[in-house]
Amino acid sequence: MGKLILVGTPIGNLEDMSPRGARALEEADVVACEDTRRTRKLLSHFGIHARSLVVYNEGNERRKAAELLGAIKAGRTVVVVTDAGMPGLSDPGYRLVKACADEGLVVEAVPGPSAVITAVAISGLAPGRFVFEGFLPKKPGERRRKIAELKEERRTIVLFESPHRIEESLEDLLQELGPRPAALTRELTKMHEEVRRGTLDELVRSVGEDPPRGEITLVIEGAIHEHRASVPSEELASQARRLMDEGMERKEALTRVARETGVRRREVFDALLEEG
Repeated sequence: MGKLILVGTPIGNLEDMSPRGARALEEADVVACEDTRRTRKLLSHFGIHARSLVVYNEGNERRKAAELLGAIKAGRTVVVVTDAGMPGLSDPGYRLVKACADEGLVVEAVPGPSAVITAVAISGLAPGRFVFEGFLPKKPGERRRKIAELKEERRTIVLFESPHRIEESLEDLLQELGPRPAALTRELTKMHEEVRRGTLDELVRSVGEDPPRGEITLVIEGAIHEHRASVPSEELASQARRLMDEGMERKEALTRVARETGVRRREVFDALLEEG
């Protein structure tokens, strides 16, 4: 009987490949991957010669899933890998798993490295309960709406982001969530692995001064609902205005007042508008 095997691959360091994963790749009738060039490098490193190597990515997932399903029903073993990490998490794999499950076919998983789990573990933020949201939308309006939906999320939040959009995304996150503790991790398990810890406003300044490169995973503290004494809008505006009169830029003044009073930066901004 044919079967589907999802194999987790290294997210950077090739030494993280499990012996079971390497054996599954070697014994597979078909290896379906996102990029044949990257997968050939992985196979070559372990001296594996795939019987059949096919492209299975976001562009052809719907069509290719049907072909791979047919191969499994015909008795072949199909292994699915992504460029890095576990298939199905912001990568192809879900459609084929569902199709196999609907047909009553065998689906196995060989656990492997995960940027999500790794980032949560080293972030220094609460790891007990977290939610993975993948990539934020590329369009600014859609991105801000998505972040607004996460405002009341109490679990630790994990996001993927591109180095080309990280500064804009952090600014939007700060605007909506306030200066929460967070960790920006990049190039996990690779030679240039880095973890930047701080509040969202500190991370905004950090990426502005030193733009990060490579694959980024963000970990953000969830909402903490505490009883706080309300701060009159007049007081918020007064504090922000004083800092601005002393020469501080408005954005930094809003962030400072929000952090010191425990309110969202938007509330300070609105207080300034009301003041006129």
